Amino acid sequence: MNKAIRIISKPGRYGGGTFAHKDIAFEFGSWISPEFKYYLIKEFQRLKEDENNRLKLEWNLQRTLAKVNYHIHTDAIKENLIPKELDKSQINYVYANEADLLNMALFGVTAKQWRNVNTKTEGNIRDAATIEQLVVLSNLESINSVLIQQGQAQSERLLQLNMIAITQMKSLVNSRQIKKLK
Repeated sequence: MNKAIRIISKPGRYGGGTFAHKDIAFEFGSWISPEFKYYLIKEFQRLKEDENNRLKLEWNLQRTLAKVNYHIHTDAIKENLIPKELDKSQINYVYANEADLLNMALFGVTAKQWRNVNTKTEGNIRDAATIEQLVVLSNLESINSVLIQQGQAQSERLLQLNMIAITQMKSLVNSRQIKKLK
């Protein structure tokens, strides 16, 4: 209660009344009416739930966009990097290797390295990503698919994708639009 230090009472027919900081008024109302206290608590809970749902929706939208671009990325891998002779485990390795290429370019670690450090965190590295990181990840998947189709080596792609990730993250971290989402 920063400035909630007093109650002011003013006499008068039209300008008079008792005035208090809202914190004092809420406390007073809670003291004289259990029903008021109940409604105050319920309203606070509703507002917090609404705020959390809005934040989840924004995060889920970005996560969904990243998943959509993931298909563009996996199609480029399937068409350009996976020979017909590979078995299923070898194919899965190629996909995981390319996913870790993006993780290294953006986060600076592989999924396994992140998991080893974040043992108590639910989900994976991408589930723990910020909105800015998910936007950049989505962009990197699209760019990497083009670089794969152009036949660039993985080491060259990693360097390019890392430079792009750094540039985009700097831009997004300073973006007013992204700050409005938060």
